[in-house]
Amino acid sequence: MVDRRQFTRSLVGFMAGGLLLEDLEHWLIPAAGPVEEKRSSQIGLTEVEQLEQAAEMFRAWDHEFGGGLRRRAVVGQLGDVTTELRMFSHPQPIRLRLFTVMARLAECAAMMSWDAGEGGRAQRFYVTALRAAKEAGDRQFGANVLAAMARQLYYLDQPTDGLELVRLAQVGVGPSGDPLIRSMLATREAWGYALQGRVQAFRRTTGQAEDLFASGWADGHPTWITYFDQGELAGVTGGRLLELARSQPGLAEEAADAITQAVEVRAGTALRSSALDRLGLVEARLIQRELDAAAQLGHEAADAVEQTTSDRARVKLQEVYDLTATYTSHEPVAELRLRLGELLAASAA
Repeated sequence: MVDRRQFTRSLVGFMAGGLLLEDLEHWLIPAAGPVEEKRSSQIGLTEVEQLEQAAEMFRAWDHEFGGGLRRRAVVGQLGDVTTELRMFSHPQPIRLRLFTVMARLAECAAMMSWDAGEGGRAQRFYVTALRAAKEAGDRQFGANVLAAMARQLYYLDQPTDGLELVRLAQVGVGPSGDPLIRSMLATREAWGYALQGRVQAFRRTTGQAEDLFASGWADGHPTWITYFDQGELAGVTGGRLLELARSQPGLAEEAADAITQAVEVRAGTALRSSALDRLGLVEARLIQRELDAAAQLGHEAADAVEQTTSDRARVKLQEVYDLTATYTSHEPVAELRLRLGELLAASAA
């Protein structure tokens, strides 16, 4: 699905290690504010509200479909807002809201770019989002961006750097921050421990995430964190248990239980997340050698993958396809493997 050359191209300009961490630590320092004289802009509250609504719509697109061609619209709108801020001066309330819109658009562009297999470009958009959040004085959204960047590092098997970004985000939010945001950050911390094989640290931090979620699910949260619902919490937890189960097969049933819960309660519009959940469930059943169940679930997962343009879903599909090679003597699994192979071939065409 993604050969070595293609993977390398996706990481052009990608930073990691001390260089990245040193650069991002500055986000905790308050922004200095505007210093240069610019022409006054005629943009008003009505236009700003329309931009905010557009940013929300773009985010909903990404959550449902995983980006695709819609990324062009997001990047174009981001360019317009960036130009507006660079060329003109604005009253402070409008200036802050424009930077907030810029942060939302840049984060959305980052998610869509990553989903298209362009890791280096995604990271640059994330950095733009973080800097805009700093200018807007929005530490909670900045923490969300850092958590997303940590997730990127986790996918590249760099849990130590990822954990550093999560801790930086937790410092920014502080102990009095929104419980739902702190719960999400705790799941990101637990993810790093899972990658390091630290089961007890994973369980401790997952427990903290569940407690924070239970105490914090109410009205008044920022709209961008409301995606983190019971389905997302269960899906993230199940996915990390599945990673641990690859070396500790006894955890596969627990992983399957959590992922099943995610499949059952996720919103029907979360196509990418649903596809990833279902593929994870297939892997769990293969680890348990429950081959009939794995084959049945595999066809359901293939149906879900066909509904999304997500590159991440197709990378996960490739992983499951590779796993089925061990069980080709089992006819239902062999049939599933044939279908998955056809899907992969079609997506590569």
